Amino acid sequence: MSGHPLPCNPEEIGSLFLFEKLTPEQLGRLCSEGRMERFEPGPVYTEGEPATCFYVMVEGTVVLSRRVGGDDVEVSRTSQRGVYAGAMQGYLGDRVRQVYNGSMRVTEPTRFFVLPADSFAGIMQEWFPMAVHLLEGLFFGSKNTQRAIGQRERLLALGSLSAGLTHELNNPAAAAVRATATLRERVAKMRHKLAVIAGGSYSPETLANLVDIQERTAERVAKAPALSPLEASDREDTLTDWLDDHDIPEGWRIAPTFVQAGLDVDWLDQVASTVDEDMLPSAVGWLNYTVETELLMDEIADSTTRISHLVDAAKQYSQLDRAPFQNADVHELLDSTLLMLSGKIGRQIKVVKEYDRTLPKIPAYPAELNQVWTNLIDNAVAAINSAGGEGTLTVRTASDHDRLLVEFRDTGVGIPPENRGRIFDPFFTTKPVGEGTGLGLDISWRIVVNKHHGNIQVESVPGDTRFQVLLPLTAVEEESE
Repeated sequence: MSGHPLPCNPEEIGSLFLFEKLTPEQLGRLCSEGRMERFEPGPVYTEGEPATCFYVMVEGTVVLSRRVGGDDVEVSRTSQRGVYAGAMQGYLGDRVRQVYNGSMRVTEPTRFFVLPADSFAGIMQEWFPMAVHLLEGLFFGSKNTQRAIGQRERLLALGSLSAGLTHELNNPAAAAVRATATLRERVAKMRHKLAVIAGGSYSPETLANLVDIQERTAERVAKAPALSPLEASDREDTLTDWLDDHDIPEGWRIAPTFVQAGLDVDWLDQVASTVDEDMLPSAVGWLNYTVETELLMDEIADSTTRISHLVDAAKQYSQLDRAPFQNADVHELLDSTLLMLSGKIGRQIKVVKEYDRTLPKIPAYPAELNQVWTNLIDNAVAAINSAGGEGTLTVRTASDHDRLLVEFRDTGVGIPPENRGRIFDPFFTTKPVGEGTGLGLDISWRIVVNKHHGNIQVESVPGDTRFQVLLPLTAVEEESE
C-alpha cells in the first residue's frame, strides 16, 4: 500500500533518535533518496511480501503483527516517535529472499520517513561497514527465527557492555599514560640530581651509603601502610617540621610524598646520620625522586593489572576461546558478568556476593548462561534505579537438592502482581519504548529451561525481588527432535 507523498525536511528526520547523530550532509542524502509519506488507517505492508522499503514513524500509531498459523498475532502497538520497521535486512541484498517478516498497519493517519530497500542497503554498506559485517554474521549464523531474535537481543546487550567496558578500560589506561609521562620527567630530574651529587667532593663510602639508603627506601615504598586521612595529615605535619628544621627547601611539598611511601622521622634521622650536613638537601631531594618514581611505577603496575583483569573478564564473559558446552564454574561466570556490567551498575548500587564455593562445576553453555546473568542483573539495576537509584543487588549461590541455585535479589520497586504471569512472555516489557525489547526474560527462559533443562522462578514484593535460576548438577540427555 502506498501513502500520500509529502515534503521531506532534513531537520525533522534529524530529530528522530535513529538519525540524531548524523551530519547535515548525511541527512540531506537521506531526504534525497527517501521520501515522507502519510498513510491513512489500514495496512502498510503484509508479511511475506517483497521487502521494498524501510519505514521510520514520524507521528501516528503503528501496529506490528506476525502470522501464527492462520492468525495475525499483535506483537507491538506504539505511538513512539522514531520507531522503525520494514526492510531491515536490505543490507544482505539478494543473498537472501527479501520479504517482510511481519505485517504493519496504522490505526490513525500516520506519517513515515520511507527509505527504499536499495538505498537503505547502500547507506548501511557505506556508512556502517563494520556493523554490516556483524549483522551479516548474526543473520547467517542463525538457524531459526527465535535464535535470530536472541542474537539481536545479545547485540543490544553487547552495545551496553562494550560502552561500559570502554569506560572501565579508559580510566586505568589514562592513569597509566599520565603516570608514564610524569615518570619520564622524574627520572630526568633524578639523573640531573645524581650528576650533581657525583660531581661533589663526596667519598665513595658516602655515595655507597646513599645508594644503600635509596635501595632500602624503594623497599619501604612497597610495604607502605594504608593510613586514614587524619593519620596522614598528622604525619605530614611532623615530617614538614623535620624538613624545615634541617633547612630542606619546600618541605611542605615533599612531606606528603614521603608519608605516602611510609617514610617517617626515624627514617629521615637515619639518612641524616649517614650523609654530611651539606649533602642532606641533595640526598633528600634524590630520595624524593626515588619515592616518586616507585609510586609512579606502582600506579602503572596497578593500572596495567586492572586492564589485564578487565580483558580477562571480557574473554571469560564472551567464552570465545572455549567449547560451547563444558563443565563450568558458575562463580567465574557470575564474576566476569558483574565486572563487565560494573559501569552500568554504578557506585550507588551495592553488590553483595553470597557464594557457596563448595558447589561443583556444572555441565552448561557458559556464554549463554552469561547472557542470562546479564539480563537478570540489567533488570535488577533498572528496578533499583526506578526506586531512587540506591539499593543492593545480592547474588547468591546454593545447593537445592539435585540442582544448583543462582539467585539475584534486588531492593528495587518490585513486580506488580498483574505483571508476574507475563514477564517471561516474548515482547512484554515495562521499560519505555526504545529501552527494552521485551525479549530478555523470554530468551533467559529458553536458555535455562529449554537448553539446560532447568527452571527460573520469581518472588517479588516492593523492596525485595528474587529471580531464582535452578540448574541441573548433571547433564540431561537431549531429547531427539
